[in-house]
Amino acid sequence: MEAAVTVLALLFVLFLVLGAFVTVKVVGAAKRGVDRTLTQARRTVEDHTLRAKSFAQPGPAGELAQLRLTLRTSMRATQDALYAGAHEDESLKESVSLFERLSVHGRELDEELKRLEAEPDRATLAERLEGLRERTRRITQSADSLRWAARDRARRFADDDLEVLSSQIDVEADALRHWTKADPAPAPPPWPEPPTTEADRQTWPGTPQPPSAQEAARPAITPPGQRPGYPWQRKPRPESTT
Repeated sequence: MEAAVTVLALLFVLFLVLGAFVTVKVVGAAKRGVDRTLTQARRTVEDHTLRAKSFAQPGPAGELAQLRLTLRTSMRATQDALYAGAHEDESLKESVSLFERLSVHGRELDEELKRLEAEPDRATLAERLEGLRERTRRITQSADSLRWAARDRARRFADDDLEVLSSQIDVEADALRHWTKADPAPAPPPWPEPPTTEADRQTWPGTPQPPSAQEAARPAITPPGQRPGYPWQRKPRPESTT
């Protein structure tokens, strides 16, 4: 009896621990989903704000906003392309590692551009814009290069797979239409050329031969007395003199 109670107590504790673990997992997943949603919403708001500043504020302030918008757009697009492709292509892991190193420089530049938006000394800000433009160009150019290389690689793989698939489909289609491939008719036997010389003419069986000199001198009709006799013919009876 005590053993059964102990087993039931252990099962109850096990169910409680399992329930708590599942609850923590569900809450954690929900929290991550909420965090992603908030982060995406915050980025969207910041992008719209930067786009508005780039058009509404003339001079260095508007150009800073445009540089930030260009930098963020390029980095985010490259990140999405590489991370999505790395799940299917192991070769992109090195590209992801390089992009993460590039992202460190990108975040530093974005923070610097953000601080300079509130800089009151417009003259000094205008002097530093040239260097900021060059840094933004180099980072975005590197990000764009990685992104387009990954896309070209994915498209190449898709084209190769489509080519192989098309060849297999063509073979299968020909196999399904096997009745359309009729056997070719046998070629007729070649006819021999007619004889052209005397030697050739004698090789043909059944070919009438030209008559010899004796046969040519023989009369066409044999006289009755000279006709050869045959064993089945009856001998003529002698005529009676009486």
